[in-house]
Amino acid sequence: MRMSRHTLRTAALGALTATALLAGSATATATATATATAAPGTPGHLVPKELPPHPSSDWYASDVTPGLPENVPFCVEGTLPSAGATHRTFWTEYDTSASQVVVKAATVDAARKLAAAAEKKVRACAADWERDYPEGTASWRDYGTLPAEDGAHVYGVHTSYPDSEPGIHLYGVGRDGRTVTVVEWGEMGNYEHAPVDAFRRTTTTAVVKLYHP
Repeated sequence: MRMSRHTLRTAALGALTATALLAGSATATATATATATAAPGTPGHLVPKELPPHPSSDWYASDVTPGLPENVPFCVEGTLPSAGATHRTFWTEYDTSASQVVVKAATVDAARKLAAAAEKKVRACAADWERDYPEGTASWRDYGTLPAEDGAHVYGVHTSYPDSEPGIHLYGVGRDGRTVTVVEWGEMGNYEHAPVDAFRRTTTTAVVKLYHP
């Protein structure tokens, strides 16, 4: 059983599983239906049952926490601000993990620019990764837009490095007004292992839940 957080960067180094799982084992009281007590005005976040089902494990979740996660999803590192951000991490009993970052921008225009920057970073992720790790290979796929609130887009990124398991990640970027979310899912595997349809539903749910009166 692997209990570490899966990231693209650690995939290149031969350790593709997620550190969020270590946090999960330390949080023995977490349950698959965990919910957070968020501050008033905090946009809604996903709950475990809204993630793509895992064939062999429940999903577990951290609380909704201010700021960015300790390990920002690799493909959007350096893009999301910590100001106005909240996040939640998810893990299973195996190597599959996920995260959601929500950022409430100052204006609708700022949110629109932030979502565009996050999408651009995801589209460039495979090429950037190959420059960092020339012995490896990486690719990406565009899984299309979603008609959720002010729009959402889903992408897939695959990495492979010699003597290491390949890694597959899915990214959903969406916006509602001045609030932006980035949802990431990842595990060891290839494109055929990615639950694209289920993740599209997850991304749609994440964007719809952003509204908070």
